[in-house]
Amino acid sequence: MKLSSLIVGAASVAVLGVAAQAETVTIATVNNGDMIRMQHLADHFTKDHPDIQLEWVTLEENTLRQRVSTDIATDGGQFDVMTIGTYEVPIWAEKGWLVALDDLPDSYDVDDILPAIRGGLSVDGTLYAAPFYGESSMVMYRKDLFEAAGLEMPDAPTWDFIADAARKITDKDKEIYGICLRGKAGWGENMAFISAMANSFGARWFDMDWKAQFDQPEWKEALTFYLDLMNDAGPPGASSNGFNENLALFQSGKCGMWIDATVAASFVTNPDESTVADKVGFALAPDKGLGKRSNWLWAWSLAIPKSTDAQDAAKAFIAWATSKDYLELVASEEGWANVPPGTRTSLYENEKYLEAAPFAKMTLESIKAAYPNHPAVEDVPYVGVQFVAIPEFQGIGTAVGQQFSAALAGTTSADAALANAQSLTERQMRRAGYPK
Repeated sequence: MKLSSLIVGAASVAVLGVAAQAETVTIATVNNGDMIRMQHLADHFTKDHPDIQLEWVTLEENTLRQRVSTDIATDGGQFDVMTIGTYEVPIWAEKGWLVALDDLPDSYDVDDILPAIRGGLSVDGTLYAAPFYGESSMVMYRKDLFEAAGLEMPDAPTWDFIADAARKITDKDKEIYGICLRGKAGWGENMAFISAMANSFGARWFDMDWKAQFDQPEWKEALTFYLDLMNDAGPPGASSNGFNENLALFQSGKCGMWIDATVAASFVTNPDESTVADKVGFALAPDKGLGKRSNWLWAWSLAIPKSTDAQDAAKAFIAWATSKDYLELVASEEGWANVPPGTRTSLYENEKYLEAAPFAKMTLESIKAAYPNHPAVEDVPYVGVQFVAIPEFQGIGTAVGQQFSAALAGTTSADAALANAQSLTERQMRRAGYPK
């Protein structure tokens, strides 16, 4: 008995010792489905790393951006891992705010990351964030509604075709709306969609002298087209709808088409979540025949702020969550169709994935169709498809998004929204010292 008691006591002390020494990694992330899944699977990480505890701060997209931007700019140190995007990474890395991920283990295979995605998360060849999933934009549509209307979706549709089809399949009495598009204000919400769309209409945020371009006819055509289409064939209250709201509408059978992130494909085709899972088709984001499609390029990625006091533990978590092994884990738990897409070349060479994910080919084609270094029809002084990669864009983009959301809500006109966008952008750019 005494020996047994000593063994139990020693074991208890050992357990307490491990618990006492455990390092806490606080992770700020977005409330998207793939990130929620990551949290559910994180026990696999902590089982292999009993010396690391994970704390999660899960936020809506706009709120996440505000929180992490404030924290890193003020050296607040609230988070050890931040979920940030292709916009923030190069800007924050150049400011010295992020820890370089240049010492990940060889087994991580950095070279397997898709070149377009890796390039957007690197500065001078050094990786500063690891992509959890990568995306472009594409058309998701109801094949049954198209068939009933006698329509056939092209692999590469035009905006005119999309608009005509949306109006034809709308049945408001049955709460079926021809198209669902982002309307919620935010540089990464409605402006992600509208900016990419405007590119295809020949619009641009700035000319080569950094002069705002909202007073040009291309912007008026693009915004008017968007507003008319949403008023005719969109759901009510669209000015409040972002990614998650439109996802819910599509999954419940209320959207004939949805043009949004390619990452949504696994959710709209999941029979456990979507009432139309077996009725969904995919196509490239539309164009206007000017040589640019409405494809954006984005990666939700995990990065480490310089303010962390748990750098090694944070790197260990990132290496796990964005690894090939993590993709295998998701596949084993929830099927290949549900693995985070758009990050690794090897995934699109995996026959199991290609067979399980009917959207895989179109996702890869959409990512390849985005050109962040030449996003507009005419030359521009910036990079970034659905954003302008300058620090000032976060504030300007959200302010412009508020104007366009108000126009969609009907509280202002398209002309007034564009005039306000022009004046506020000019004002903010002057304050920032542009042209530089």
